[in-house]
Amino acid sequence: MSVFQWPVRVYWEDTDAGGVVFYANYLKFFERARTEWLRALGVDQQALADEAGAVFVVRSTALDYAAPARLDDVLDVRSRMERVGGASVHFLQEAWRGEQLLVSGTIRVGCVDRATFRPMPIPAPVLTLIKAAA
Repeated sequence: MSVFQWPVRVYWEDTDAGGVVFYANYLKFFERARTEWLRALGVDQQALADEAGAVFVVRSTALDYAAPARLDDVLDVRSRMERVGGASVHFLQEAWRGEQLLVSGTIRVGCVDRATFRPMPIPAPVLTLIKAAA
């Protein structure tokens, strides 16, 4: 499946007292990359919520940390779909600094009804775009 790349710069707010990116902030970086991936596909998440009542939520994550990022580093966040289901998408996401892999993770995202937060199928037009990107 194809890889979507999104640059992220590390700011003071992203670092901890040791001057490295706080481990949980990689989840924010990965979230931004998935959001920009959807935007690049032409999916407006607010319109999806308003018109179809569908929102994407993270179901599970697992991250592996190999090396730290620091203030002012420019990271390349790479996202690749591993599996597309009727109501979920599984991603492999990685944060790279140049040729060095810093963090890798698997993220499972599900589609839920905005009102009930119960699982629902990904709306057909969006699922078609997602599958075409694979």
